[in-house]
Amino acid sequence: MSGPIRHIVMWRLRGETPEERSAARVKVKTLFEGLKGRIDGLTHIEVGMDVSAVDYACDVVLFSEFTDQAALSSYANHPEHLRVREALGDLRIGRFQVDYPIKETGA
Repeated sequence: MSGPIRHIVMWRLRGETPEERSAARVKVKTLFEGLKGRIDGLTHIEVGMDVSAVDYACDVVLFSEFTDQAALSSYANHPEHLRVREALGDLRIGRFQVDYPIKETGA
């Protein structure tokens, strides 16, 4: 697969109280947004925190784009990404991911 690829990840996070869940959301957002400009091939990164409060919603979503599949594969083992994963520890209780090629659209 060649060309740009979109990488979307959603997490459910630990937290006994709404305050603990909120703090966990902020931690995930802060750590992943700190990767901006630090990883070759990562062209866009955005982190959103759920505001719906429905019981089936995930807590956080990561929306990122890479120049190609090789850049995404490299990101998985990049020291900065591994640092974030380690800092999050067992904060995540559920993880969902979708990767797909970005198709160019005509104007």
